[in-house]
Amino acid sequence: MPIKHFLQFSDLSRSDFEYLIERTRDIKARFKRYEPYYPLQDRTLVMIFEKASTRTRLSFEAGMHQLGGSAIYLNTKDSQLGRGEPVEDAAQVISRMCDIVMIRTYEQEIVERFATNSRVPVINGLTNEYHPCQILADIYTFIEHRGSIQGKTVAWVGDGNNVCATWLQAAEMLDFQVNVSTPAGYEVDPKLNIKGTHHAYFADPMEACKNADIVTTDVWTSMGFEMENSERMKAFADFQVDTDMMNVANKEAVFMHCLPAHRGEEVAAEVIDGPQSVVWDEAENRLHTQKALMEFLLLGRK
Repeated sequence: MPIKHFLQFSDLSRSDFEYLIERTRDIKARFKRYEPYYPLQDRTLVMIFEKASTRTRLSFEAGMHQLGGSAIYLNTKDSQLGRGEPVEDAAQVISRMCDIVMIRTYEQEIVERFATNSRVPVINGLTNEYHPCQILADIYTFIEHRGSIQGKTVAWVGDGNNVCATWLQAAEMLDFQVNVSTPAGYEVDPKLNIKGTHHAYFADPMEACKNADIVTTDVWTSMGFEMENSERMKAFADFQVDTDMMNVANKEAVFMHCLPAHRGEEVAAEVIDGPQSVVWDEAENRLHTQKALMEFLLLGRK
């Protein structure tokens, strides 16, 4: 079977995502029952980190162990990747010694080049441009709480970053709407050329949140943009998700955040710690959706 990669949300089909949602449900249920399930016995995941992470490392490493496989952590500071070895050469070597690779790095081009030269599936654990594993977990979390996401509305408030861009891809794939509200100058990168009819832009975040089924945000200063922090604090001052925004959303709306969160900045404490917040389920579901994803990329549909 040809190698499948997951480098951005649009790499898989709607049918693939429907399968992954059902597979996640089954794998999570087994986990909750403490039922051993080892479909990836003797398989090895290599995790390459150029950007640090808590949730990405933990969810992939624990997930691979729970499926019966093993995981190896590589930091670019400790490997030849950080010393100028061409990505293409690294991909040739690493992919001969493992079964699947997850990369968390800066430019999307790096994961694309690695995948082109890899003998095994490659997963994007985050780049500056996209964060597909996060949105897979977010969508599963919504379905778990509220049912189908088709026809629903997501309000994105804040930085038009990699998570936002991935929501836009997912909306086209799975037929829901994204209302995006960002400060001027912090829109989704036009170079990503995300087209379609399933998103709209709003200058006023309150307008974006009206009747939304999901209200979601991210930190105002993502990793790699720390030098802009004071400037961003001023630009984003009116873009905190607070109770007023949640009150104009659908009464059954949920609040999401990919974490880590800064209470009092991008989200009010009473929202993230309130009854509409599903952020802890969302964080846990990274584990379960990624287990389903790794099983699918390695073994196909079960």
